[in-house]
Amino acid sequence: MTYKDAGVDIEAGSEVVKRIKKHVKRTFDSNVITDIGGFGGLFNFEKDKYKNPILVSGTDGVGTKLKIAFLMDKHDTVGQDLVAMCVNDIIVSGAKPLFFLDYLATGRVEPKKLEKVVKGIADGCKIAGCALLGGETAEMPDFYQQGEYDLAGFVVGVVDKDKIIDGKNIKAGDVVIGIASSGLHSNGYSLVRKLFFEKMKLKVTDKVKELNATLGEELLKPTKIYAKTILKLIEEFEIKGIAHITGGGLTENMPRILPKGVGVEIIKECQRVPTIFRLIKDNANLDCNEMHKTFNMGIGMALVVNDSDKDKVVKRLKDFGEESLVIGKIVKGETKVSYA
Repeated sequence: MTYKDAGVDIEAGSEVVKRIKKHVKRTFDSNVITDIGGFGGLFNFEKDKYKNPILVSGTDGVGTKLKIAFLMDKHDTVGQDLVAMCVNDIIVSGAKPLFFLDYLATGRVEPKKLEKVVKGIADGCKIAGCALLGGETAEMPDFYQQGEYDLAGFVVGVVDKDKIIDGKNIKAGDVVIGIASSGLHSNGYSLVRKLFFEKMKLKVTDKVKELNATLGEELLKPTKIYAKTILKLIEEFEIKGIAHITGGGLTENMPRILPKGVGVEIIKECQRVPTIFRLIKDNANLDCNEMHKTFNMGIGMALVVNDSDKDKVVKRLKDFGEESLVIGKIVKGETKVSYA
């Protein structure tokens, strides 16, 4: 009996490595001092450029959004989701992403499919401005259903200690600016799949008039990566706090950056959110509070700035190609989110 008889195809794994090399190398810069295939990735983060460099790390996965990719047999965008979920977490501290590593596990290695996944990861790294330094592809027979896989990732960034954004200077009177999301991003898909596929009996190929797209196309929109935009913005303005709006929505994520003694008052206008969220709300019969603590509701990042800077920040974000608006203010009181 060979390893292949047991379900592990080493030759297929080697083919994957050959296929992905060109995609991975697109993300390399002069700081990468290793090649694909080594036991560990080597990276020089040019510490001389920083007075007191602090490394910042983050890890995440894509979650059940992968189920949509399986249904559509479309695998070239979930890699961007993976990078986004990790990079967007560390950018809130003002850290520049340096390098990224991925972990892909599947029941059977399919080189063409996995190449598409890794290409998406490389695309995400290019958008984020970091190197795809390494990864692991694990073939585990009988562990995953036929044609399915799981993704996880890990990112490392760097920021000067005196430039860390931690929210400690946030005070009453400051303003909250929301940067638009591209849709659901990568959260809430267990509820979404149950609603659309089980309750409403829709298919990914069904055209949804309100969305002007098929359901699958809407649900598979990749998560936006805000790294380069945020790094440019903090060079020009005092950004007091940044929250990545993921699972838990504004309700759960904003308090994570607030000092004691202040809260956030959000201007809640459900009719202004993207169509996909209105469809979920109406068909799942959820109230606005439940929606705001489950989904991003059209806001991918929330920034806290001085009131005097709010118009200039919104204008600058527009220059960067980002849609944004003032969504609330900082008020004295309990460290929580309330809705006006």
